[in-house]
Amino acid sequence: MSSSILKKIKALPPLDDTILKIQSICTDKNSSLNDLVKVVEGDPMLTANILKSSNSPLYGFSREIKNISHAISMFGMATIRGFALSSAIKKNIKIDLSPYGISNAEFLEISVAQSALMFNWYSKVDRSMLDILVPASFMMEVGKIIIANELLEQSKTEEFSNAVKNISSPNEVSTLEKELLSFTNEEITAKVFEQWNLESELVDTIRYSNSPSNADEHIAPYATALLVIKNSINIFGQLSDDQIVSSTQIIETNGLDKEPFINAVEKVKQ
Repeated sequence: MSSSILKKIKALPPLDDTILKIQSICTDKNSSLNDLVKVVEGDPMLTANILKSSNSPLYGFSREIKNISHAISMFGMATIRGFALSSAIKKNIKIDLSPYGISNAEFLEISVAQSALMFNWYSKVDRSMLDILVPASFMMEVGKIIIANELLEQSKTEEFSNAVKNISSPNEVSTLEKELLSFTNEEITAKVFEQWNLESELVDTIRYSNSPSNADEHIAPYATALLVIKNSINIFGQLSDDQIVSSTQIIETNGLDKEPFINAVEKVKQ
């Protein structure tokens, strides 16, 4: 990885105390929901961001979520952690995704939609996996922020943007990132997670999300789920017919039941 990219990663601000406390609570089996409520409510801006995300129509709840206690009871700790990490990104990192042809708002909308689809899907498959899958789905595109910054600095924006217009899948974007800058979004995101001392399962789930078959046996199911999500919702569209067909093919190839996924898609699209 280039020294310029490594410098950018090392220059990232550390996660603030509130996020670190949330991390600790969510990874401690002896912690309680009340512990998490107290920490989140101590940060008014974070509370507002979480409630805004919680009430996204993508989750399909019939009633408004008005407080953090209600949000945690509906989503569980893992999703609140994902909301908190996403909030930290918006707060601490300057975002300019123009090389990818999307606005900052669109980038954030994609992240929320990816996480919502994962939550609705794996809530019906294996809720224990959400501890890793929800934060991963929220954060798996973070590397694009650093890549876009590097493209802008190296005056490669036009070349990259023109190439993006002629491709149509996340794997092709990864190939393009590798060709122009020698690294991919997934590699950069994994390095960012390591910089923030996030758990190795989360790091490796991101790292192998383009190639789950190369991951350790324990990580492969997580990476496969993430591959399905990024194939379904990305910078080229959200849950188009072609994307859904392609994603169900991945699901069937890996011996998974496609019905919970299709049900999750329908819920997110309502």
